[in-house]
Amino acid sequence: MRKSIDVIGLGSPLMDFLIDVDENTLLEFDLKKGEMQLVDHDKATEFLNKIKQTEMKIEVIPGGSSANTLKGVALLGGHVIFCGVVGNDENGQIYEQELQKIGVETKFTKNEDLTGHALTFITPDSQRTFSTHLGAAIKIKPEHVLDDDIRKAKVLHLEGYQIEGDSKDTLLHAIKVAKEANTLVSMDLADPGLIRRNKEFLKILVKNDIDIVFMNEDEAKEFTGLEEMQALNEVAKQVKMAVVKLGPKGSLISYKGETIQIQANAVNAIDTTGAGDSYAAGLLYGFTHNWPLSLAGSLGSLFASRVISQKGVAMKDISPIDLIQQILR
Repeated sequence: MRKSIDVIGLGSPLMDFLIDVDENTLLEFDLKKGEMQLVDHDKATEFLNKIKQTEMKIEVIPGGSSANTLKGVALLGGHVIFCGVVGNDENGQIYEQELQKIGVETKFTKNEDLTGHALTFITPDSQRTFSTHLGAAIKIKPEHVLDDDIRKAKVLHLEGYQIEGDSKDTLLHAIKVAKEANTLVSMDLADPGLIRRNKEFLKILVKNDIDIVFMNEDEAKEFTGLEEMQALNEVAKQVKMAVVKLGPKGSLISYKGETIQIQANAVNAIDTTGAGDSYAAGLLYGFTHNWPLSLAGSLGSLFASRVISQKGVAMKDISPIDLIQQILR
């Protein structure tokens, strides 16, 4: 079968509200500075109404790990599809419209829950405090997965967060469809705490079903108990491609017995949110377009450096032509 889709992704569509505040505002919202608080439907509705009634500076950007990666692949010119669940509300409409502007083909299911979102309160010292409501995002079910599109895709990209809760069955269904269709399965391991809670399950899943694994150095150590290079080599024994992201130290890629070291791009980092997701976007774009992995990794590194030079994963003023030309020249 001819693979007409570069990357299809499953994930949690989360609208990011970036809000510049002073210290007193955190007290008004009963939030502890620097931490993330999960809130229920009622509290989320209260908070959303409250910020709409203020004159605070608010920037609204579609977010979520898989979404950030798919946005990047689409911006670079790849054909991508994003599956997920949003609410039948204004934020769900905006989320879908903004992704489509970038070039992401959205195939969302809508329900009566609130669209998942994260209120990110940024104090003058640049520290971030989060109030997150997952809402509709975690209601994805196997019947929402587009089996035919997975079969047509070169890569199915997943976020590790999906292995917890009701989305786990959906993730396993999507992987089964992908494996039967020779679609490569890519996963970002997402978070050391998540790995710690699900280590035995993840080890079996990676060994049997995952082809491409993205980890940062903390996730790699939690998953293997080893330092960067040793962790890379250990995971590479089980998958087609292993990637360890090292932030300002660059990244390591292992593929077909070869280890490639990618240098980071020096940059004035304003906001590192989405850096790893954007790196994955560049690498997956290059990989699905048959680039040498050294160039694909370099594209990922350059793309991530441009994203973290902005606030939020908005990808504003990033020229895909300039990025690609800079790598290929």
